[in-house]
Amino acid sequence: MPPAPVAAGAVTEIPSAASCFELEGLSLAYGDTPALSNLTLRIPRQRVTAFIGPSGCGKSTLLRALNRLHDLNEDVQRQGHIRLEGQEIHAPEVVVAELRRRVGMVFQTPNPFPMSIYENVAFGLRLQVAMKKRQRDEVVEWALQSAALWDEVKDRLYDSAWSLSGGQQQRLVIARTLAVQPEVLLLDEPASALDPISTLKIEELIRSLKSRLTLVLVTHNMQQAARVSDYTAFLHGGELIEYAATDTLFTNPRLARTENYITGRMG
Repeated sequence: MPPAPVAAGAVTEIPSAASCFELEGLSLAYGDTPALSNLTLRIPRQRVTAFIGPSGCGKSTLLRALNRLHDLNEDVQRQGHIRLEGQEIHAPEVVVAELRRRVGMVFQTPNPFPMSIYENVAFGLRLQVAMKKRQRDEVVEWALQSAALWDEVKDRLYDSAWSLSGGQQQRLVIARTLAVQPEVLLLDEPASALDPISTLKIEELIRSLKSRLTLVLVTHNMQQAARVSDYTAFLHGGELIEYAATDTLFTNPRLARTENYITGRMG
């Protein structure tokens, strides 16, 4: 039986002037296998938006579409539009490297480079910006402070990044992303492999960053989505089922399918 269509009013309208991303009729397939179907929504600027839904529903696929990671896969077919601050991200004049600087991404498993803590944070700066060492030092310190890691590593900046704990490595990766001053931070289950204390620090960090960044979070943890996000989108079978302010979606969902999922009656 095909999924029921999205009911009228099940998608919150974010004003265009307040949106960072605008998706219009976005569909994406891996070869002959559809992954996303006709998604239309706006993601608000300087807020945390969470994507929830069961495994295989298209959450991570959607996240990767926002900075064109699917360009690396020749089997991916796409229709529709993704606009960042009003500009189509697939337009010929868009430089993909610059797009990915503006729209940084942090993955589920921390991926520090095999170099020092300092050089991990400075890596993108060396590639993209010509600056004196003193200025680079200041940016590295700022990024580590922004990622709530500076106090833990300031006395061992030249130790291997691999000597850090898993939670510290994830915050280091976030610092590395912040160092090049993105406008958007995409987070693909950033705390799913971490212990509760490290997860709490990541969640505190997410809340603190939204004053200057747009954050988009994929999570299987609905309690986490409820704690840290301002808006939540529920996806199922590659379709957008419901999209609303987080408090509304979790306490008064408009659709029975949403309520069944968040209460555990639908996987």
